[in-house]
Amino acid sequence: MATLFEKICAREIPADIIYEDDFCLCFRDIAPQAPTHLLLIPRKPIERIALAQSEDQQLLGHMLLKAADIARQLGFAESGFRLVINNGADGGEAVPHLHIHILAGRKLIWPPG
Repeated sequence: MATLFEKICAREIPADIIYEDDFCLCFRDIAPQAPTHLLLIPRKPIERIALAQSEDQQLLGHMLLKAADIARQLGFAESGFRLVINNGADGGEAVPHLHIHILAGRKLIWPPG
């Protein structure tokens, strides 16, 4: 059964997509936790970061670099942003498809949880 994010990639579910390439897709979160809250997902269905394999190294690196590119393009790279990857139920994972939250637009406190 396809996850919500796989359905977004397949255009079966609409999303406010702001970036896509052959490897990943970035769209606005429907329940934002900051003025800017984006989700960057791999097209390849990887359930969670703890299940990524060594063969995923290039994809994961691409996604981190793309997150920084998106921050620059949207104008919040200099003021700051946070990347979050949740893993498992206790880590706050809600969708079993690896995704990077990109949060910006306000001062983000620490610790986050």
